[in-house]
Amino acid sequence: MPRSRWRTPPHSTPDRADLVCPSCGAGHAPDERFCRDCGLPLVHAAGPERAPTEAVERARKIRPGYAEGPLVRVAYARHQAEAELIQGLLLEEGVPSIVKRMRGFDVPDFLASGPREVYVPAAGADAARDVLAGTPADAALPPRARPATRPWVQAMAVAVAVLLLALSAAGVLTAIF
Repeated sequence: MPRSRWRTPPHSTPDRADLVCPSCGAGHAPDERFCRDCGLPLVHAAGPERAPTEAVERARKIRPGYAEGPLVRVAYARHQAEAELIQGLLLEEGVPSIVKRMRGFDVPDFLASGPREVYVPAAGADAARDVLAGTPADAALPPRARPATRPWVQAMAVAVAVLLLALSAAGVLTAIF
């Protein structure tokens, strides 16, 4: 196998250095670990700026004052999508949150169904409750009227119930006698 293919260059030029000294800024080869002049450990040279990831952008929204203390439950969600909606509302106000599946719900963890609890640090609990109290949960929905049942449906239901009761009574009486 050719040696030049696997070998690193013996020295890098300062303008194209892989490692630099944090104190004097001198460039060094990738196989060196300490600066020849200062003796400080070398760091990687700053590369081109990368776009921040989604996790970094999310963390920048959090207010540090709301991220202290033990976790406190502030909300209940019926399923994962609702819990993520609540998390989004809290994040817009700078409150960090964690969603946990409620205990005792018999659904595999990979499914999105099942109730969830939303927890926030104690320092952000009051702000979280204010945010969630300010959201109109049912105000946007018109009140649902009870569906009108027709009289013949009610009469049919009563007749079927009486028939089932009579048949079960007849079955008990024939079993006894």
